[in-house]
Amino acid sequence: MTITIKTPQEIEKMRVAGKLAAQVLEMIAPYVKAGVSTEALDQRCHDYIVNIQKAIPAPLNYRGFPKSICTSVNHQVCHGIPSQKILKKGDIINIDVTVIKDGFHGDTSKMFIIGKPSIQAKRVVEISHKALFLGIEQVKPGTKLGDIGYAIQHYVEANHCSVVRDYCGHGIGRQFHEDPQVLHYGQRNTGLSLKAGMTFTIEPMVNIGGHQVKLLKDDWTVVTKDHSLSAQWEHTILVTDTAYEILTLRNEEK
Repeated sequence: MTITIKTPQEIEKMRVAGKLAAQVLEMIAPYVKAGVSTEALDQRCHDYIVNIQKAIPAPLNYRGFPKSICTSVNHQVCHGIPSQKILKKGDIINIDVTVIKDGFHGDTSKMFIIGKPSIQAKRVVEISHKALFLGIEQVKPGTKLGDIGYAIQHYVEANHCSVVRDYCGHGIGRQFHEDPQVLHYGQRNTGLSLKAGMTFTIEPMVNIGGHQVKLLKDDWTVVTKDHSLSAQWEHTILVTDTAYEILTLRNEEK
């Protein structure tokens, strides 16, 4: 396992990339509504990243992925491919954005609720959001990766939901996916110790039903095996000398 500790100059570039990724989610928010296709959202994000931010949408052509963002609706867990699918009232959707600027990646995702959600939809969105921040709050030098996973899993399961095991957070920097893997379940005081200068994502996927998932025939879209609703939020995190910095924080979260 090769962990890259970022230099002050690299951290500054990570801050820029993270801010750009956050701004894409802020830009797209007014357009995420009933009657809009996920493909239209993808096109708008693509144009904004390329033409306004003068950056690169990292998902596009990454291992053959055909679009510039991921859009995962209702029981889709992650890596949903934007399509002609029209959003309708009651849907929940995760929009996952990764921007490359000056050679560095910023990766973040957010849940959007279309119209009035069902009680279950609202619940899974809120629980996954809280779980993300409980995980982030563990981050500081000397903390073990297992402490992050434990905090997330303990909270989610106490609320009678489940944490997806097959997909996880990851180191990030010059590469889209670097070491270490950041599991969203685990035991306290296990795994790698965090060091200042590490950058990685925390991105818990939470299901209303069981944690089992399956991959669709498109080789990208992951869905819940029991067809239950799923929600995910994601931030890129820097380990600082004393705690953490969220590199993809949106204005609404400050």
